[in-house]
Amino acid sequence: MGEMEQDVRDRILREMLGCVGQGVHIRPTFHCEYGTPISIGARTFVNFDCVMLDVAPITIGEGCQVATRGQFLTATHPTDPGPRRIGWEYAEPITLGDNVWLGGGVIVCPGVTIGDDTVVGLGPWSRATCPQASSPSGPRRGCCARSASATGSGCRSGELESRPCECCST
Repeated sequence: MGEMEQDVRDRILREMLGCVGQGVHIRPTFHCEYGTPISIGARTFVNFDCVMLDVAPITIGEGCQVATRGQFLTATHPTDPGPRRIGWEYAEPITLGDNVWLGGGVIVCPGVTIGDDTVVGLGPWSRATCPQASSPSGPRRGCCARSASATGSGCRSGELESRPCECCST
């Protein structure tokens, strides 16, 4: 890719997304719903076919790597069938710390925080908070630190956090 093409891509990303740090590379195709709730830190690489359903903020730290077909899904629906039947939807933010690597096909679910230096292996989904420097991997695995009351799954208690965008101080 030539310098001119990269300049055009950078300009489009900065117009479309809420915050884009220096040296961010996003390969096509990239799909998002709104764009403005997305913050991506410096030197982050997002490979082909990424989907970000950004009904709530998606914050990706610096120096992260997202492999092919990564999905960030902030939108969710009630588990109670009544409200779901009439179309209720809500969203929970997603936060990745610095130097996170998500393997191919990883799906990050609503309300998840993944700590600094964490590797999430090929193809699993992450439905709960992953502590710093952990390495959940394999199909249908994910570290879990959300409260049982929040998920109904009996997971151990933990705090979800959000952090401001470091590349634009918002």
